[in-house]
Amino acid sequence: MEGGAGAYTSRMPEDVFRDFRARRAGMVKALTTDVEKFYELCDPEKENLCLYGLPDETWEVNLPAEEVPPELPEPALGINFARDGMEEKDWLALVAVHSDAWLLAVAFYFAARFGFDKEARRRLFNMINNLPTIYEVVTGTAKKQSKEKTPNSSSKSNKSNSKA
Repeated sequence: MEGGAGAYTSRMPEDVFRDFRARRAGMVKALTTDVEKFYELCDPEKENLCLYGLPDETWEVNLPAEEVPPELPEPALGINFARDGMEEKDWLALVAVHSDAWLLAVAFYFAARFGFDKEARRRLFNMINNLPTIYEVVTGTAKKQSKEKTPNSSSKSNKSNSKA
C-alpha cells in the first residue's frame, strides 16, 4: 500500500490501519527518539521541507512530491521555516499536530480509493482513535490521559516521550 495506483484488490480497514500505524510509528520516532537528527535535517536555509512517515515504520524529511496532483495527500509544507523562531518543544508540538492531520488524510484517502462504505470507514476511524495522537505522545498528554482513564491497566507507553 505504498500509495501506488496499482492494485485495487479488496482492501479492509485493518489493512489501511496497519499502514496508518506504521507511518505513525515512523513519525513518532522522528519527533522523539530521533529528535536531534530530525532537528538537524530541518534546516531553515533549505527549501520547503515535509516530514513523511513511511509504511515501514521509518521517516524522512524531504521536499514535497513534484507531480501534481501528488499520489498521496501532502504533509505540512515548510516545517523547517518555523524551527528557529519557536521554542523546540513548541515547534515539535506544531509538527506533531500537522503530522496527525496528514496521517488522517492519508488513511481516508486510501479509504476512498478502496471504496470503503460507511461501516468500514467507522471501523477504520475507531481503530485510529484508539491510539494516542502524535501530538499527545510528543507533548506527554497521552501518558496523563491513560493514567486518568485506566488506573488499573498496565501502561505500555513508558518510553513514548524520551525527550521531555
